[in-house]
Amino acid sequence: MVTSVSKREIWDEIERSESYLVCCMFEEAASLACFVLRRLCDNKCTEAGEDIELNDMLESAGMVLVQSLKELGRTLKILNELKLLFGSTSAIPVQVFLTGVYFQITEAPSGVREFLEEFLSNWRYMDEQYYVLATTEANVGNVDRSDSLVLGADKYLEVVEVYVITLLGMVMGKMDHAISWVEKAALPEERRQELLRRLYSLSSSKVTSSSQGAVSPLLADKRGNHSSLKEVDMSEGSPKALKGQYPSNGDDHKKRAILKLSGQRVPYFWWFHAITSKFGNGQSVISNGNIVLGCSMFLMYYLLWRKRASLKRILRRQAFSVKKALVDLWQLAFSYQVNPLAAVQPLPAATHGSR
Repeated sequence: MVTSVSKREIWDEIERSESYLVCCMFEEAASLACFVLRRLCDNKCTEAGEDIELNDMLESAGMVLVQSLKELGRTLKILNELKLLFGSTSAIPVQVFLTGVYFQITEAPSGVREFLEEFLSNWRYMDEQYYVLATTEANVGNVDRSDSLVLGADKYLEVVEVYVITLLGMVMGKMDHAISWVEKAALPEERRQELLRRLYSLSSSKVTSSSQGAVSPLLADKRGNHSSLKEVDMSEGSPKALKGQYPSNGDDHKKRAILKLSGQRVPYFWWFHAITSKFGNGQSVISNGNIVLGCSMFLMYYLLWRKRASLKRILRRQAFSVKKALVDLWQLAFSYQVNPLAAVQPLPAATHGSR
C-alpha cells in the first residue's frame, strides 16, 4: 500500500521526469520514469479510493517513458519495455498503450499487431456494458466497476478501432481479416455495424484504386508501341527529319540530362509519406507527419493538463503579488501627509553662535 508520504515523493519524481522531458534530457527522463513504474508495479495493493490515483501515476509515468524512448530513437522497443514493466499488455494503461502503438505502427506493423491481438484477447465482454479480464470472469460478481481488472467499453473500442481500421485496414491492407474479426468479436452491436460500414467503404475504395492502377499499364503499353512505331518511321526518314528532331549535339545533351533528372525519384523523409484513403467520392490523405504532430500535441496537452494545478497556483501567486504591490503603492502615495501652510509659513530664524 502506498502511504501519503510516498505518494508525495512519487508525484515529485513524476514531475521531475516531466521536467527532464521538457528540457530534452530524454535519457534521464526515461530512467526516472522506469524507476517510478517499477516502484508502483511492485506496490499495487491499494485501499478503497486509491486505485484512481494509482492509475493516474501509472499513466503519467508511462507517457513520459513512451515519449522519451521515441525521442531516443528506440521506437521499436516501446511496447516491449511497457510489457516488461507492467507484466502484461492488459495491465498497461490504455492511453499509454495506444500512444506506443501509434509511434511504432509505421516502423513495425507486424510487431504491433501481435501486441494488439494479445491485448484484445485478454478481455471479455460482460453484461453488454464493460470488459473484464478473462482470468476474473468466473468471479465477476465480486469485481468492482472501478477496479483495474475492469475496462470500460469506450476504451476497449478505441483499441479495436486502431487494430481493425488503422492497422489491418489502412496499413496492412488485410480487409477480409478485419471484417471477419469484427463480425466474430464480442462488441456492442451498434459499434459493430459502424466498424463494418467503415471497413466496407475502405475496401471498396481500395478496389476502385486497384482497378485504376490496372488500366495504367495498358495505356503505358499502347504509348510504348506508338513511340516505337514513330522511332521506326524516323529511322527510315530523311536526314532533315533527324536534324529537326535533334538539331545539335549540345541540345541533345541538355535534353537527355533534363529527362534523366526528371525521371529520378527523390526519396523523401519517412514523415512526409502519405496514406491516401478514399471513402465513396471523397478522398482523405493522412501523412505520418500529421500523426506524429497529433501525438506530440496530445502529449503537450496532457502535460499541461497534469500541470494545471501547479499553473493555477503560480498564476494565483503572481496575481496576489501584483495586487499586494499595487495596494502598497496606493497606501504609500496617500499616507504621506503634506502641510498645507508650508508655502506661507516663515522659516525658523537661524541661530548664530557668535555676534
